Amino acid sequence: MFSNILSIIIEPVTIGSFQHLFPIGLTFIFAVIFIRYSNTRLALKQQQRAVHFLACIISFVVISFHINKILESNYNFKTDLPLYLCSLLAVICPIITHYRKYWMFEILIFWIIGGTLQGVITPDIQDGFPSFDYFRYWTVHLGLLTIIFYFIFVFKMKPKFKSVFKSFLALQVYVVLMMILNFLLNANYFYLNEKPKSASLLDYFGDWPYYILVGQLIIIPLFLLIYFPFYLSKRKDNHFANN
Repeated sequence: MFSNILSIIIEPVTIGSFQHLFPIGLTFIFAVIFIRYSNTRLALKQQQRAVHFLACIISFVVISFHINKILESNYNFKTDLPLYLCSLLAVICPIITHYRKYWMFEILIFWIIGGTLQGVITPDIQDGFPSFDYFRYWTVHLGLLTIIFYFIFVFKMKPKFKSVFKSFLALQVYVVLMMILNFLLNANYFYLNEKPKSASLLDYFGDWPYYILVGQLIIIPLFLLIYFPFYLSKRKDNHFANN
C-alpha cells in the first residue's frame, strides 16, 4: 500500500520546479558555509579529512543505491552501471580526495564543472522526491561541485592553460572506452547512442550522430570558458606582483 502511495506522489523533476531549485539552493548555502568554515577554523589536516569525509558520503550513497537496485532484482547492466561520467566520478571521488594529486584536479575540474553543471541545470530524474534516485542524483551532482570548489577555494588549486587540453584528451579516452562498452552491452552510457529522455543541451545539437560531433566541437571552447576566470585571476596576480 505504501509503495502505491509513493507511486502517486513521486513525479519526474521538471526544470524550474521546487524539486529542482530547492536542493541547489540548500547545497549552495552548505558549500559556502563549509568552505568558509574550513578556511577560517580548520588546519590543513582537518581540511583534508573534512573534504575526504564528504567524498566518502557521496560514494557511499551511490554504491548503496546500486546495491539496493540489485537486491530489488531491478538491475539492468545496460542502463544501471555507475559508468555515466558523474556517477563514475562519485564512486572514485574518495580516491581523489585522499591523494589530492594536481593532475587529477586539472582533468576533473573541467569534467565536473562542464558536465555536472549541465546535469544540475537540466536534471534527468524520472522519480522525484522522495525516491532514492532523487537523493542519489543531487548528492552526486551537487556533491561533486562542492568538492571541486573546495579544492579551488580551500586548497587554492588552479588549472593551467594546458590543463584544458589534458582534460580534453582524457575525456576522449573515456569516450572510446564507453563506445566499446556500449557495443558489447548494447547500452547507451554517456548518451553516445541516444540522447537522454529529459530536456538537455543535446536537444539543440541535432539527431544522432550529429549531436555527438557538435558536442565534441564545443568541448574545448567550453573548457576554455571555464578556464577564463582563472586566466583573469592569474593576470591580476601578475599585475600586482609587478607593481
